[in-house]
Amino acid sequence: MRNRIVSTDKLTKRYGEHTAVDAVSMTVDRGEIYGFLGPNGAGKTTTLRMLVGLITPTSGAATVLGHRPGDPEATTRTGVLIEGPGFFPYLSGRDNLRVMARYRGLTDRHVDEALGRVRLTDRGGDKFRTYSLGMKQRLGVGAALLGEPDLLILDEPTNGLDPAGMAEMRELIVELADSGHTVVLSSHMLSEVQEICHRVGVISGGKLLVESTVTELRGATTLFLRANPLEVAFPAVQRVSRRALLTGNGIRVDIGADHAPAVARAVVESGADLLELRADERSLEEVFFEMTATEKEMVK
Repeated sequence: MRNRIVSTDKLTKRYGEHTAVDAVSMTVDRGEIYGFLGPNGAGKTTTLRMLVGLITPTSGAATVLGHRPGDPEATTRTGVLIEGPGFFPYLSGRDNLRVMARYRGLTDRHVDEALGRVRLTDRGGDKFRTYSLGMKQRLGVGAALLGEPDLLILDEPTNGLDPAGMAEMRELIVELADSGHTVVLSSHMLSEVQEICHRVGVISGGKLLVESTVTELRGATTLFLRANPLEVAFPAVQRVSRRALLTGNGIRVDIGADHAPAVARAVVESGADLLELRADERSLEEVFFEMTATEKEMVK
């Protein structure tokens, strides 16, 4: 497909008896922010290293920008930040990027453009060792942006950042996608992925558990209500939907918000007092822990 930027088919990496990545089949389309979500040690970084040709898969196949990983046609159009930025501490941010630019046959214009994109123009002359962690991470993204690549692969770009630094990085990633870059973002920060990603792949134990939009993954809205007495309200709610469940302090109903009037009416007509009725959406965090817990049970 013309708009398919990354595609893998049963991509697998084994180290002796250990399977780090197990038959992962994933797709990334042009212009999207794809969240590669999983706990530490799930296989995220190993998968990304295979996509950029740093390591060779044991089996399976992948294409990146229509080419095999590591092919010069793919490499020159891919910007990469994997396992944190590595720079010379005694050089300035600008000179660090110049070293990388010269290696790739790029000019100072490309360096200045990259510094501007990551909002480091004013600090470009300062030595790298004086940068905050957030600035170091942004310079790493700047290095990935040299030459205006079509695809950006960012491995845990907010790792170790404080809340302000994380917000800056999220804003930057959204800006990059809006300007035409396709972004593959690996993270274990579920709130981060939920806020900015169009689609996500959830990996655990080396296996891709699901690939979906964030909205589809979180599922339908549920209703939560509190009533007094609950034992009177619960049978009435069950008559509206059999998917009603008593929780510690209320009733949860797996139906959409458009059914709220019928639920409220049933509670009132039962003679119970309706104390609260609200629509709830599952967070990506709830979905993630449900899925990974299920996967662990299957492995036992």
